[in-house]
Amino acid sequence: MFYSIFTTFRNWIFVALLTSSLLIYFTIPSLAQSDSLLEKSNSVHFGLGYPVSNHGTQAAKYSNIFSFNATVGLSRQEKGFSLSGFSNIVKDSASGFQLAGFSNHIGQYMQGLGISGFMNTYGRGKGWQIAGFTNLARNQVQGMQVAGFLNKAGDTHGFQTAGFINKAGNVTGGQVAGFTNIAKQVKGVQIAGFMNKAASVKGVQIAGFINIADSSDYPIGPINIIKNGEMSIGVSIDETQTALLSFRSGGKVLYGIVGAGYNFKNEKAKYALEGGMGAHWLRSNTFRLNTELVMIHLSDFKDVGYTKIPLRVLPSWKPSRHLEIYAGPTFNFIMTDTTEGKELVKHTIWDDKGGRNMEALTIGFMGGIHVIL
Repeated sequence: MFYSIFTTFRNWIFVALLTSSLLIYFTIPSLAQSDSLLEKSNSVHFGLGYPVSNHGTQAAKYSNIFSFNATVGLSRQEKGFSLSGFSNIVKDSASGFQLAGFSNHIGQYMQGLGISGFMNTYGRGKGWQIAGFTNLARNQVQGMQVAGFLNKAGDTHGFQTAGFINKAGNVTGGQVAGFTNIAKQVKGVQIAGFMNKAASVKGVQIAGFINIADSSDYPIGPINIIKNGEMSIGVSIDETQTALLSFRSGGKVLYGIVGAGYNFKNEKAKYALEGGMGAHWLRSNTFRLNTELVMIHLSDFKDVGYTKIPLRVLPSWKPSRHLEIYAGPTFNFIMTDTTEGKELVKHTIWDDKGGRNMEALTIGFMGGIHVIL
C-alpha cells in the first residue's frame, strides 16, 4: 500500500515538474530585447524552483554566472555553471556548463558543455551537448552531439553520435548512429548499424545494410543505392566449381557484393553464400581492373563445413555499356573441418592440417559475366 502511494506521488511530482517546465519555457517571453533597464548581469542564482528563488518572478531577466535550483531554474542568460535537479530554462544564451537531471532548454545559443538526463533543446550550439535521449537544435551546431536515441540539427560541423538516429542538414565531420544517419551534403563519414542516407557524400559511408545517396564514391556496405554509381547482377564460377549469382552495387570506386550459389562437387555442403566488397581501378570505357575481398561459406544449412576468403584480381572487358566479362586469379585463405571441404583445397602455398581442422593459403581462378543495370 505504502509503495503504491509512494509510486503515485513520485509520478505526480514528475508530471508536475515536466508540466511546469514546459509552461515556463513557452509562456514566459524572451526578454533579451526588452526593458534593458531591468536586465540584471553577473548574478548568482539560488532557488527551489521558479519563482521560489532569490530572483523571484524576475528570474527571466537575470544573467547569471552561477545558478543552482533544486527543481526548475529560469534565467535570461547563463555565463558559467548552472545546475538544476530537473530542468534549466535559459531564454537567451548559455555558455559554460549546464547540468540538469531531465532537460536543458536554451532559447538561442548554447556554448560549452550541456548535459541532461533526457533532452537538450537549443537554437544553435558550439561545444558538447550530451543527453540521455535526444539533442534538438534548430540551427547550426559546431562540435558534438551525443544522445542515447536521437540527434537533430541544421548544418553540423563536428560529430553527431546517437544510439538510434542522427538527422542534420549539411555535415562537415561525421555521423555515427546505431541504426540510421540522414543528411544532405556530407564531407566526412557516415557510420550506421543499418542505413545511411545523404544527397552528396565527399568521404565514406559505412552501413551494416544499405547506403543511399545521389553521389558517393566510397560506400561500404552490402547494398549501396548510389544515383551516379553502378549496380549489376552477375554469374561466376571458380576453381572449386562453386557457381554464384551475385548483386554488386556501389559508387565509382567502392562497391558491395552479396550473392548465393551452388557447389557442383560437394554432396553435403553444396549451398554457397557470398558477401564482401570490391573496388574499381584503371577505369576506361572498355576496360577496368576490379579487386574484391569476399567471404564464401559452403553449407548444408546445418553446419558451415567450408569457408573461403578470396582476394580477387579481375581484369574486365566491357563490350557494351551494360555488359562486362571478367576473369582472373584469386588468392585464398581457406578454413574447413570436413573431408569434402579438404578435397576442394588445391594449389596450396601453405597449409596447416593439424587435428581435424585445416587451414590453407591457395591460388585459384574465377571468371564470370555481369549485366550492368
